[in-house]
Amino acid sequence: MKPKKRALGRGLDAILQSPDTDITSKDISGDYVAGAIANISISKIRSNPFQPRSDFDRESMEELAGSIREQGIVQPLTVRKLGYDQYQLIAGERRLRASGMAGLEAVQCYIRVADDEQMLEMALIENIHRKDLNAIEIAISYQRLIEECDLTHEKLSERISKNRSTITNYLRLLKLPAEIQLAMRDDKISMGHARALINISDPEAQLGILTKIIARDLSVRQVEELVRKLNAQPQDIRKDPLELPEFFSSSAVGLRDKLGTNVNIRRNNNGKGHIVISFESDQDFSRILAMLD
Repeated sequence: MKPKKRALGRGLDAILQSPDTDITSKDISGDYVAGAIANISISKIRSNPFQPRSDFDRESMEELAGSIREQGIVQPLTVRKLGYDQYQLIAGERRLRASGMAGLEAVQCYIRVADDEQMLEMALIENIHRKDLNAIEIAISYQRLIEECDLTHEKLSERISKNRSTITNYLRLLKLPAEIQLAMRDDKISMGHARALINISDPEAQLGILTKIIARDLSVRQVEELVRKLNAQPQDIRKDPLELPEFFSSSAVGLRDKLGTNVNIRRNNNGKGHIVISFESDQDFSRILAMLD
């Protein structure tokens, strides 16, 4: 039997166990030296500027605060020492915020020494392994690790114990329009919905199907079927038509009556569009041309 992987991932383990981030023999002034576990006043802990999370659900934070009031903090926060009696958070942003909400004045912390790049990597990797992180936050964390910590996809795969294909699938989400990324962040659609939309090359068509997903509560399978049908259509009629203003709808009816054939008008939100006039044969085409001349 293979040993289970540790929850934090090999990358964070390697950093935490590195002698560069765990200097117990060096005192940088203040009451505690690096390597100590101590109760530190919340007022002395600065936020982590590399914190990758942007949203903290109020309800879940209140639940965590309630748990901390009753049981205290089970897992110590991780901080680095900045100078005399001053510390900066490395990992544990939710626990720190919830502790303040719970009315605690001090929290138990594990003190380490880390440079800025290690701070960023430790914060990102810790957040990646949280279950409540949404897909966009994970994708952004992957992107930041690659760009700011100068990691290749292969190195990142090793650091966080994830397959390269998994990393690629998350990074592809960042190529979607902002509206779709926001819908994922706000839990209006799932990552499965978003991955189906990636297979559409036209952003307008992607947003058209996004509207349908939200309005009709479509399943991932239904969206995949919509995408399959859309991609099977000729390129010039792929765009999902928007509801036409009355003037355009009535004009289409008038043209159908005048020309004696089916006429479709398509228009986007910017006012651009096209008219499609159907014909049954070469003779019918010539007839319609003569009427338009």
